[in-house]
Amino acid sequence: MDPLTDLLNGVRTRGTVLHQSSVTGPWAARFEDGSPLALAVLVHGSVWITPESGAPVRLGPGDVAVLSGGAPYVIADDPATEPDVVIRAEGRCTTEEGEEQLIPARLPDAGAWNAGEPDRTLLINGLYTVDASTPGRLLSALPPLAVIEASVGTCPVSHSTFEEITREEPGQQILLDRTLDLMLITAVRAWFTRPGAAVPAWYRAHSDPVVGPALRLLHADPAHPWTLPALAAKTGASRANLARRFNALVGQPPMTYLRQRRLALAADLLREPATTLAVVADRVGFANAFALSNAFKKEHGISPSEYRSRETLTEI
Repeated sequence: MDPLTDLLNGVRTRGTVLHQSSVTGPWAARFEDGSPLALAVLVHGSVWITPESGAPVRLGPGDVAVLSGGAPYVIADDPATEPDVVIRAEGRCTTEEGEEQLIPARLPDAGAWNAGEPDRTLLINGLYTVDASTPGRLLSALPPLAVIEASVGTCPVSHSTFEEITREEPGQQILLDRTLDLMLITAVRAWFTRPGAAVPAWYRAHSDPVVGPALRLLHADPAHPWTLPALAAKTGASRANLARRFNALVGQPPMTYLRQRRLALAADLLREPATTLAVVADRVGFANAFALSNAFKKEHGISPSEYRSRETLTEI
């Protein structure tokens, strides 16, 4: 498994909120939705994004901005324009004073892509909801504002894609969710592979001659009863050297990494209603359902059954 797949594996959104802004003249919106991840894709015109702690950054056509951490930010025609609307949790739109404003729950028709006014700005915003199995490394690996210029990465929002996501048809929400997932994956890939990118140490760990093979073994068979000595023997390294290099590059000991990996896989399997907790435990490498339940509650703060119930209700 390559490092990007490792980073993004298991990350998915539910209940995506996508908004299209087609505006002219002075305008500004403050985002206080608290989304752990958000994307802004500029289709036409230009905008400025000002993070809560940082200088304004200009976006041109085709540029994609990834905002992480949930801190407030402002998107405007000009950094000096004062916001007159606030986007809050779940995409609610209000005035600065908190009065509710009506905005489309879905994007308008695809004709907006062909706006004839040269000074019109067309912007798509995606507010990301992330489930409990999301690796924290994704958020820690990104700055509060990452801008991927059109010359570096291509956003997969084509005219035909736009037409698809504006249709009110069965399966619409899952289509919106997966479209935003695809936008995020392509943006993060472009961010990490751009020339001169400063990547985290754990990202480089996959190419390390000692840690790389260990990571591949753990991902290929997470249910195997791995121990540090067994892993070291398979990689041809001493236990001390493997533990030291793994901890330095990945940020945690090998067995801790494996435990979190197993719990992330368990969270995915728990979304399958017919799969019993005992089967999940066996598939991901826990001794029994009791051991998995204890570890899961310690990691996520809720029991596997509570997690399953919450996920089932979210999907209805």
